[in-house]
Amino acid sequence: MNRLEQVREYVNDVLLRVPDPDFRVCGYSHLYGVSLMCVLIANKRGENVELAAIAGMLHDIYTFTAMDSKGHARKGAVMAREILTSMGIFVEDEIEMICGAIHNHGGKESKHSPFDEVLIDADVLQHCFYDPQLGVFEREKERFEALKKEFGL
Repeated sequence: MNRLEQVREYVNDVLLRVPDPDFRVCGYSHLYGVSLMCVLIANKRGENVELAAIAGMLHDIYTFTAMDSKGHARKGAVMAREILTSMGIFVEDEIEMICGAIHNHGGKESKHSPFDEVLIDADVLQHCFYDPQLGVFEREKERFEALKKEFGL
């Protein structure tokens, strides 16, 4: 089994323990959706696709474990580091990349490293594409417009 599948198994175990079925479905759609968007964007921008997909799977792991989103980016980066380290299949540089992106994904108003930007933009795309009827969050409008232009949408 490859590393992404191992991370997916871990995430699936977390989500199966979410007591609220609607929140559980939200977790599956959001984490898998962001992971898939990470693959798309990382391919286009020449970033590490595997690590981007893994960052997408883990980026909101704190929210779905603690059932709380306060400080989720910072707390999620700490949690992801523990998860990835315990798996014993990632080197420190990979863990740093993934956890750095998770830590920074809440900072949509700032520019970060190209790898971090993959996760931030994937999060925005998933939010905007999940239900187009809902509109775009004000804090994500500028990024979404740039992404539509980048992808010719």
